[in-house]
Amino acid sequence: MYQQIYDIVRLIPEGKVANYGQIAAMLAHCTPRMVGYAMAALPSGSDVPWHRVINSQGKISQRAGGDGENIQRLLLETEGVEFDSNGSVDFSKVGWKVLK
Repeated sequence: MYQQIYDIVRLIPEGKVANYGQIAAMLAHCTPRMVGYAMAALPSGSDVPWHRVINSQGKISQRAGGDGENIQRLLLETEGVEFDSNGSVDFSKVGWKVLK
């Protein structure tokens, strides 16, 4: 299941974001929490753009430890993703729209 999640996340273009539920909805028997676990299980240096997956409120989810949220925000800002004063992104501007 994780490999399928990673394959989908690799499709998110630079400067766009998707939420955990959006990724989960693309796979049978997958939940947003499973997507989160898959992102957390990635080894350092992975080619999967994990930073492009955020929560459904348009915010970066807190990590269990370390500085992951700051790194994620920095990576997204480097790609041109803007955050408002509440730390949210505007899905209408940067949300990944999947063509069916």
